[in-house]
Amino acid sequence: MYQKHSDRDPVGAVVTALVGAGAATSFAVARGQSPWVAMGITVFAATVALICDRLGLLKS
Repeated sequence: MYQKHSDRDPVGAVVTALVGAGAATSFAVARGQSPWVAMGITVFAATVALICDRLGLLKS
């Protein structure tokens, strides 16, 4: 009934989050947002993606 997905690749989840958040925040930096805020958003998104992946909240 409950399957723990221990065979998932956490690096894939982090890379996907970094690419997605990085694309959005690079546009925001181009529009005048602080690069430090953009980097913080990108790192936060990667962290949340990794936590969700470890908890099995993401479907693959």
